Amino acid sequence: MSSKGADPVTAVASLEDGAADEYEVGKVERRGIELIPESERPMRPSDLFWLWAGAIWNVEFLVYGALIVSFGLSFAQAVAAILIGNVFYVLLGIASLQGPETGTTAFGVSRAPFGRNGNRVPSLFNWVTQVGFEIEGIVLVVLVAEAMFQRGGITAGTGLKIGLIVVAVAIQFIMPFLGHATITKVLRYLSFVFIIVFAIMAVLVLPHVHLSSYHKSATWEIWTTAVVLIVSAGGLGWTENGNDYSRYLPRATSKAKTLWAATLGAAIPSILLELLGAAAFIVSPKVTAVTGVPSSFASWFFWPFLILALPQLFAINTMDLYSSGVTLQALGIPVKRWGAVIIDTVVAGAITALVIFKGNFYTDLSGFLDYIVVWLAPWFAIIFVDYLLRKGRYDRLALLKERGGVYWRDGGVNWKAIFSLFLGMAAAMMWIDAAFYVPSYTGPLSSATSGADFSWVLGMIVGGLAYWILSFKSVPAELSMHPIQKG
Repeated sequence: MSSKGADPVTAVASLEDGAADEYEVGKVERRGIELIPESERPMRPSDLFWLWAGAIWNVEFLVYGALIVSFGLSFAQAVAAILIGNVFYVLLGIASLQGPETGTTAFGVSRAPFGRNGNRVPSLFNWVTQVGFEIEGIVLVVLVAEAMFQRGGITAGTGLKIGLIVVAVAIQFIMPFLGHATITKVLRYLSFVFIIVFAIMAVLVLPHVHLSSYHKSATWEIWTTAVVLIVSAGGLGWTENGNDYSRYLPRATSKAKTLWAATLGAAIPSILLELLGAAAFIVSPKVTAVTGVPSSFASWFFWPFLILALPQLFAINTMDLYSSGVTLQALGIPVKRWGAVIIDTVVAGAITALVIFKGNFYTDLSGFLDYIVVWLAPWFAIIFVDYLLRKGRYDRLALLKERGGVYWRDGGVNWKAIFSLFLGMAAAMMWIDAAFYVPSYTGPLSSATSGADFSWVLGMIVGGLAYWILSFKSVPAELSMHPIQKG
């Protein structure tokens, strides 16, 4: 690959001592946003599949399935929303293709369309999003622990709650701090355990599901809101993490294998868990809260379920905390990957305390999932269109240059991408229905369609189309001016 105009001091992946980064379980991964050399990419597509499976075989997705039924959907409507919504895990697969090609993270790749400085804008949005998911996970861990204490006859007062938050944050810190190799290996083995737990839950709940006695049905407008939740928590909601985990795949890895490993590894457990959650809601509406899930199963299952729910929640939160760390680096914060993990752990822990003592967690969660698609949909569309326009070819060294290079453009900013992002966000806000959340807002198109929510669709179409119109000549011109050699 050409390094024309590149500064090897700032662009080539480097470590403190210049030695190779050891990709071993239990050792701290020292590389963050830096390029991963071909010689240090031992990952296989099957590893990517099980990494995502280990994260998604998770009680959170059981709750998502129950939440959409709580909107008033019939079981058939819930099934349709789950099946259609999870098709969009293919977006995660697409968002994992650039990692093997470049050897860098999602928001390292994002510098190609946005420029090094322009990329700080979506990087900031993503950092806030990732920290939000981290907070969600830690809150759920604390709520599960509180339920366990309450079952044992101990009421969680202020002191105990603070203690639980501190312990949860400390445990959560471990895997993201160690890094990619540890996360990949641990999630692979945890996925097998979680599959067994799912099978037990299915055996316990399905005999008690009586669809003949469940007669609710929602309008199609409410159904679209349910689809937004599934898409946001699923395929679209993970696109900003994709390349963070696929970058350890060799560059020669088949694009089809990369795409399907990420897509199916996440989609299969998501569909099965959400369907089980929808069925469990019919047995007991308490299943919309993690701590209420055991009420849908046999009474003896309370302790096994909650004990196993804890590592599940820590596992999925690991993905967000790892990604938030490398995103902090993409923002330009001069900190090493493991240092960024420390910063994000402290921030997430502090805000978790506010959420725990404030209450209204599940309402806040639904609102959070609804709003994040406003920036995420157009950002993904821009990344995808840019990938197509440059035919999947990147100047890897230029992605890390501090100044100059093909992606520098106007002072490190590509205003075409920035304009497209905010135009897409404005379009998404036109068709969003967040009337029951804080802040409460209903877009004019949503109002005109009785509360329908197609924010993510409109944001993606407008953002991607705007970038294509503005860039369909300039991006190919960049390639011709800065040819990239194969190899």
